[in-house]
Amino acid sequence: MHPTFVNRQVLYLRPDPARVIVRPFKPATEPRDLNPTDKTRANHIVERVLALDADVAASQLADVLVNFNGRHRNLLKIFERRADDMEEALAAHSGFTIVQRQLIGAYFLNEYSFEASALFNPSIVPHPDQSGAPPGGLRFILSLRAVGEGHVSSLTFRAGTIAADGGIRIDPTARIATSPRIEKLTPGPGGDEVEVFFDPDQPDISERVIFPITLSQSHGIEDARFVAFKDGGETIYYATYTAYTGAAIRSELMETRDFVSFRMTPLRGTAAINKGMALFPRKIGGQYAMVGRQDNENLYLIYSNDLMTWNGGEAFLKPRFPWEFVQIGNCGSPIELDEGWLLLTHGVGPVRKYSIGAVLLDKRDPSKVLARSSEPLLRPEAPEREGYVPNVVYTCGAMRHGDQIILPYAISDTFSTFATIKIAALKQALI
Repeated sequence: MHPTFVNRQVLYLRPDPARVIVRPFKPATEPRDLNPTDKTRANHIVERVLALDADVAASQLADVLVNFNGRHRNLLKIFERRADDMEEALAAHSGFTIVQRQLIGAYFLNEYSFEASALFNPSIVPHPDQSGAPPGGLRFILSLRAVGEGHVSSLTFRAGTIAADGGIRIDPTARIATSPRIEKLTPGPGGDEVEVFFDPDQPDISERVIFPITLSQSHGIEDARFVAFKDGGETIYYATYTAYTGAAIRSELMETRDFVSFRMTPLRGTAAINKGMALFPRKIGGQYAMVGRQDNENLYLIYSNDLMTWNGGEAFLKPRFPWEFVQIGNCGSPIELDEGWLLLTHGVGPVRKYSIGAVLLDKRDPSKVLARSSEPLLRPEAPEREGYVPNVVYTCGAMRHGDQIILPYAISDTFSTFATIKIAALKQALI
């Protein structure tokens, strides 16, 4: 049983296979790998479209729109951009009419159900726009890891409100979902830096999906740990996440001020080759600070002067109690209390059972552990143990609201829910 001061909410966010985005479909190989003069399958498709009578081509395009137009925004513009992207793969050809260009673009796209399998590992931060917040409450943004076909992970969002008493409400989820435009892609020795932007006609944040873009992310943007970082009088939202190629992982950093435009940058240094890094919400002693796991067993404290380079680290928390004997890790960025830094942790116990606990760290020197939970705050309960990965509860970040911790968490790597925790009672439970 969980402690009495942990209140599980009856609020569930489940994956919805009806929510789709359009993604590039490549019937041959990637366009950048093709010789434009080769007669590839891609060129065969274009030749067949160009051979259509104008009226037949228009009829085919109209049929596509009847089938798909209500499922996506600005579908004809998406078709045109996709045809432009394919140009480098195509052999020399006559100029396309607008109908031909749009129809060709449609042939090189497919719908992808980005959350068909799972919607999990959430993190939560205050919304940059607090208009409409309830009295004594606030608006928040929830980030979630969505998993679709082929176990590819992307990043999606929800918005909601917290009432003065801690009651949580999630805004209705938009039916339509879209990917951002790539504004800038800068190759670098450590990987590509990418800037993306969502169109202003997508006001609902639940429409926005950040799908893998670079080679390092090709099989997943995983477990984003968002934090509202205070730098002077400015708030910048950072998220550390795991970029996964299908064979290798590394940590990258996402930055936004408005959740409309985002910059994604690979992190450098020996500590960045691992996963599960979480940034403190402000500098400590003039340096950026992270909590991370470097040896698949213990938690480390790591410092950086420039936010992008992370080397070394000091192990400060090791498994101590039976529920965490296999390994421990962080469950998001530390939360600042008067008494110190509250760090939520996960522990892995017998039969690979994941539970959530907490530690209190010294405010000036977070490597000093002041107290920790001897028993989990949350553990997989009997009705919640079934799913894609059984026996797991997990979170990528909570936040403080008044005298409570608002904790979104995932169950069995399948769906997400919430709990609220009274801070005073939690502190008394730490030893």
